[in-house]
Formats: sequence, C-alpha cells, structure tokens
Amino acid sequence: MTPHPTAPTDTEVERDDDWQRDWELDRVALTSAGEVRWGVLGPEEAPPVVLVHGTPFSSYVWRGTARALAHEHRVYVWDLPGYGASQMYAGQDVGLDSQARVFTELLAHWGLDRPAVLAHDFGGCVSLRAHLLHGARYARLALVDPVALSPWGSPAYRLLGAHAEVFGELPPALHEALVRAYVASASHHGLHPATLDRLVAPWCTEEGRAAFYRQIEQNDQRFTDEIQGRYGELDLPVLLCWGTEDTWIPPERGRELAALIPGCELLPIEGAGHLVQEDAPAELTAALGRFLRAGT
Repeated sequence: MTPHPTAPTDTEVERDDDWQRDWELDRVALTSAGEVRWGVLGPEEAPPVVLVHGTPFSSYVWRGTARALAHEHRVYVWDLPGYGASQMYAGQDVGLDSQARVFTELLAHWGLDRPAVLAHDFGGCVSLRAHLLHGARYARLALVDPVALSPWGSPAYRLLGAHAEVFGELPPALHEALVRAYVASASHHGLHPATLDRLVAPWCTEEGRAAFYRQIEQNDQRFTDEIQGRYGELDLPVLLCWGTEDTWIPPERGRELAALIPGCELLPIEGAGHLVQEDAPAELTAALGRFLRAGT
C-alpha cells in the first residue's frame, strides 16, 4: 500500500476487535507512514501532554498513567505506525527515523507547539530525534528506560532482525509463543495474564506477524548514533526514570545518559524492570505528575 501524504488528517473510527475494547483509540490520522490511531483524554483547556510508547508495545502500556494525568492535563496517546491498532502493511517504513518524522507531523496536526512529552523505550529515541533533527519543541521531556545510547539490542533482538524473513515463516502458534516470551521478559515481577494477552494480540494477526519482524529488521544503532553527540544541546527540563531491575537496558546506561544531558534529573524506580508502567505504575505516575506540575 502507498503511504499517505505528510499532512495528517483524522477521522473518528469504530472497532470490532475484542482486544482493543479496554483501550480504544477512537481517531485516525493519515501520515507519511500510514494510518495512525490516536486518542485524547482530559479537558481541552488543560496543559498538553503527549505519551510515546516503545517496542514491541503500544499506547496500551500508558493507559493507567494517561487516565491519571488526564485529571489535570490534555493527554494525547497514539500507536506508532506498524504497532498496536495503527496500520501495518508490507513495505511500510517503521524505522526510528520515520517514526520521528511522523511524531513531528502529528504535533503539527494537533496544533501543539510546546507540549510536555513522556516517552518510553524506543519512544525516547523517537522524541529525541524529533526534537534534535526535526525541530519539534517541548516544554519538558520525561524519558523512561529509553533507547538512547549505543550499543543497544540484545543478542536475541539482533538475531530476530538479521533473520526477519525466516522468523516470519514460523507457524502462528510458534510465533505467538515467541512474542509472549519476549514481551513477558520486559517485566521484573511478571505481567498479569490479561495484560500480556493484550500486548501480544496486535502481533498475532496476519499483518501483525510480519510487522513484528519488520520493525526489528528496520531499526539499528545508527538512529541513536546520529543524535548521541547532541544530547548536550538539550535546553529544557529532562527527567530520566529507570527501573532498577531492567534487564533489557541496564540501569548503568541511565547514569551514562543523565551525565550527557544538562540538568537532567535521574530517578531510579526500585524493583521495576524495563516495563516500568506495569511493574511500578503508582511510583512512575506520581513521579511524572510531580515533574509536570513543576512546569505550571
């Protein structure tokens, strides 16, 4: 399918997928990388906050935080192209460079000049690239266990990316077992079965199976290498939260990153793995709320 023009438009949509009903993104924006599902919570006049998810997740990981912050903020949530409820198709560009361009498009489409941005995992790279390379402006930026420093990518991740076509031929049941084990490993405490089901479901459709390997295949270290030397240019409040039990990106990378960002506050989240939103939702949401209120 041919990607859509870079100027997004949106419509409200209805869904009949059972796995989407507990977290429904009710609008569609047409972007340069295809259709992006998005939603917004909170009062129209409230300060804007945009949440950015990572891989292999979706905006669903931000559901609790989004609902809590919506009492005082206008909260924008979206599934990156090729993820969650957003469009997936053969030949789609879902690399981190493309995702940063799409994010910049969406900010313009929403009319947000300087929102606060809260980003997790690959969402950290997406938000940093949008800011440093595409001119997206933020009031403040919170990064949660972000992909931002080289080297990154576990041996398993690199194996999947190097042999995406081979793994893409796995029978559906084996593919689902692989994805379930991979997603589950992001949590230190273990995910609730219903939560794990919800995070895995988008990758188990016919389109989703191919999309899972496509997004791994297209991402590599050059996307962080291009911006890593520019973190000293960040001139805005930055909060860096890191799960102390993260086995995907070790906590020492957080200390390294914090040292590169002027004035960065580093906040360890005790007992949390990489998926901090699931392992320590109350602690993370409280920290993000304090950070946002400091800007008002």
